[in-house]
Amino acid sequence: MKAPVMNPNARSTSAAAWLRPVAAVGCVLVVMFASSMRAIADAEQEPGRRGRVEEVIGEGLEWLRNSQSRRGSWSANEGRYPTAMTALAGTAMLLEGSTTTQGRFSEPIRQAVDYLVSRSRPNGLIGDPKTDDRYTYGHGFSMLFLSQVLGEEEDERRRDELVRVLEKAVEFSGRAQTGDGGWGYVSAKDGNGFDEGSTTITQVQGLRGCRNAGIAVPKEIIDRAIGYIHKCMMPDGGVQYSSKGGGGRPAISAAAIACLFNAGEYDDTHVPRMLDYAERHLGNISNNGFGHWHYAHFYYAQVMYREGGKKWDAYRMQMEKRLVGEAQKDRDGVFWPQGYIGPVYTTASNLTILQLDKGTLPIYQR
Repeated sequence: MKAPVMNPNARSTSAAAWLRPVAAVGCVLVVMFASSMRAIADAEQEPGRRGRVEEVIGEGLEWLRNSQSRRGSWSANEGRYPTAMTALAGTAMLLEGSTTTQGRFSEPIRQAVDYLVSRSRPNGLIGDPKTDDRYTYGHGFSMLFLSQVLGEEEDERRRDELVRVLEKAVEFSGRAQTGDGGWGYVSAKDGNGFDEGSTTITQVQGLRGCRNAGIAVPKEIIDRAIGYIHKCMMPDGGVQYSSKGGGGRPAISAAAIACLFNAGEYDDTHVPRMLDYAERHLGNISNNGFGHWHYAHFYYAQVMYREGGKKWDAYRMQMEKRLVGEAQKDRDGVFWPQGYIGPVYTTASNLTILQLDKGTLPIYQR
């Protein structure tokens, strides 16, 4: 029997082969240990961080309370968009948990409701074409706000009044829809059929809020709006400015996904591509290389919240850190001055983002 030939390097080779998996296991353990330490550190910091976020939210809502007019309204720079700003500010207060009859902000909410109801016109428009620039924004945001109020309103007379206003508002939106299924800054008749994505999303969310509150919304209006969004989607998943063109826009793309979710289109085959596009442009919140950052994240935050899980947790922590860091303080409270529309718009939008996790309003719930 032939004796085996011994390899003088066999022992060292065997040792090296044995050490490789040990080293790999060691690396894994180091990574796991580091991750655990980060998780422990985050958990230890969580109460303090959440406390600071809640503090900023409270002071932001106080700033809105203190900036409300005697008529119950808010406005953008130069007194513009009073209907839209009132609805957005009122919605931010509803998210805190207050209603028209209960809670810390019941009085300003009630005043906002009274103001918007007073803006309801015989044709159903909530707003005033003479003073409300691009009045469909105000109309859509008002439907959303008032529909959320309706769900909690206990006074029978006020409920009947809100139902009447919202039924007429839905009828107006149906008449204002363009032939392509979208909406423009004004009604289709006033705007010669012009439409664009951002106002379309505002109408669909408002209409969805109305339907959730028990107001009849014709299915064909929503179906045509969904068809409009599909028509505006480009091959890369971006949603363009208008059915007539204009190129993909991250802000409108995020809003379009939120719109489809509001319409109940969770399994829409277009959504995965749209989500990929939105994540490429909005996943890094420090990316300011596109227009309307606050508008984009007002809707992208809604999308991330509905996605839930680790994606939402990571996004929420990034947004809280940025928004808390950017908040400014004066004698009236905390506000955000960024953006050309004005601090009421930016403050109401940011407070909406920061309060989504409370899950208080049906329109934003998972």
